[in-house]
Amino acid sequence: MAKQKKQSPGTIALNKKALHDYFIEQKFEAGLVLSGWEVKSLRAGKAQLVDSYILLKDGEAWLMGCHITPLTSASTHVVADPTRTRKLLLNKRELGKLFGGVQQKGYACVALSIYWKKHLIKCDIALAKGKKEFDKRHTEKERDSDREIQRAMRTKGKED
Repeated sequence: MAKQKKQSPGTIALNKKALHDYFIEQKFEAGLVLSGWEVKSLRAGKAQLVDSYILLKDGEAWLMGCHITPLTSASTHVVADPTRTRKLLLNKRELGKLFGGVQQKGYACVALSIYWKKHLIKCDIALAKGKKEFDKRHTEKERDSDREIQRAMRTKGKED
């Protein structure tokens, strides 16, 4: 069984599927508009970004499909919707780059990760170009060859 990779201490959720399905062209850091029960759930690490994407509408960016599981102890008095749309906080220049890339160049806008930055929760989003099937196979081959090289380098020093 493969070892689980440790996430960095500030990382709450990663979208590994996006890294597999897209070439990442440009990254942006956005703030999230959250309610109180969502912050408590994120502190407990109850978030998933698997099928999430960014919707650009009316000059604003919205995070769609992000699932934040409500804690039973934290959201007793509120009807919690785990997959509600959440507004992303970006400045006008960043929004202009996103709109231009999506409309003119045909890029997709995807969420890569949610993480802590000091006491704030940030979302890492990216303009990405979709991969074809042969691109995915090429990436897998590169990853396997890099892994073999690392193994060879590790064992070479121990043979002495």
